[in-house]
Amino acid sequence: MQALDSVAKEARALLGGHLTVDRDPGPVTLRITEVEAYAGPHDPASHAYRGPSARNQAMFGPAGHAYVYRHMGLHTCFNAVVGPPGTPTGLLIRAGEVIDGADIARARRSERGVTRTDLDLASGPARLTVALGITLDDNGAALDGSSGITLLPRSGPAPTIVSGPRIGVGAARDFPLRFSIADDPTVSRPR
Repeated sequence: MQALDSVAKEARALLGGHLTVDRDPGPVTLRITEVEAYAGPHDPASHAYRGPSARNQAMFGPAGHAYVYRHMGLHTCFNAVVGPPGTPTGLLIRAGEVIDGADIARARRSERGVTRTDLDLASGPARLTVALGITLDDNGAALDGSSGITLLPRSGPAPTIVSGPRIGVGAARDFPLRFSIADDPTVSRPR
């Protein structure tokens, strides 16, 4: 299906890209190592599958904005909207390697839970948002730096990318829309 192919292409382009959040006490940047793609009305696992709602409005565009939501009432998750206005899409940024601001990320994570090594600072969508300082207030924020959040796709050659089923998505398990950099130790489990 064309919509799934399009959002999968966008997801692959983010692997190796950078996500920076510039907040007090300073910026934190990560290299994106894992992404899941969601294709709106064509994808039963998408929050936009049944149409627009107050919760998912940001998914309907424009591209280049954040869709931030609470998962199971516990964890904040960050998505990049990539479709044209009116076409709901989301790329869930699942994991990354903190490459700048590790001391800030470590302090934020230590306030909220256990951090064993720097490799797990942003390994998983909830850890990632805590490490970067992303909150529900960032829902709908522009990702061009004007909101303090900058998303830059990969600029160099593509890494070796693997794909598989998304995590915790029973109804749409057959869609191989979870993408990660092969053998990267910051990818969330299960790998």
